[in-house]
Amino acid sequence: MTVGDRIAVAALATALVAVGLGAWLALGAFVAPGTPDDVLDPFGEPSGSALAMSSGSSERLVVDVEGAVLRPGVIELPAGSRVADAIEAAGGYGPHVDLAAAAAQVNLAAVLRDGQQIVVPLVGAATDVGTGSGGPGGLVDLNSASPEELDALPGIGPVTVQKIVAARAEQPFTSLEEMVTRKVLTAAQVDKIRDLVTLG
Repeated sequence: MTVGDRIAVAALATALVAVGLGAWLALGAFVAPGTPDDVLDPFGEPSGSALAMSSGSSERLVVDVEGAVLRPGVIELPAGSRVADAIEAAGGYGPHVDLAAAAAQVNLAAVLRDGQQIVVPLVGAATDVGTGSGGPGGLVDLNSASPEELDALPGIGPVTVQKIVAARAEQPFTSLEEMVTRKVLTAAQVDKIRDLVTLG
């Protein structure tokens, strides 16, 4: 083989290596977007897109909405939803809703719990609210009402219910003003429930 032939062979080999290297790089450019390197940053931490996918599966809860709503039944909502969200998902108040009773019994701002039932009162169906505690005229007797009946009062949440139950166990209440002086209720809370309660 002459020197010229050797040079030609070497040049051909170099060209083949260059073509092969170019093809390998091009293949890498097509494969790279789908490789794990697209999910992990250079330090091995999940990228923003990976975090978005992992956080997209937010926790859900299931509640039962009954009574004076347009579409009563079981509803699935995101965790952290409020009673108002559940009622809205059930179509909102129906034509036979007792608005006064709903305002007194349904805390729209309360955070929902999984498996909770929300009952929106119908007209004529809430006349016996509080009668289980012996209150006259359907009023809630603060000295004997159940925790559920107390919690249904406007402006009264679980913490206040516990305070009422604990305080009346020590000494029954004789007036709403006494509940304020004993720091069981605030004056604002008393104003909200004054026409709905009694002290037996």
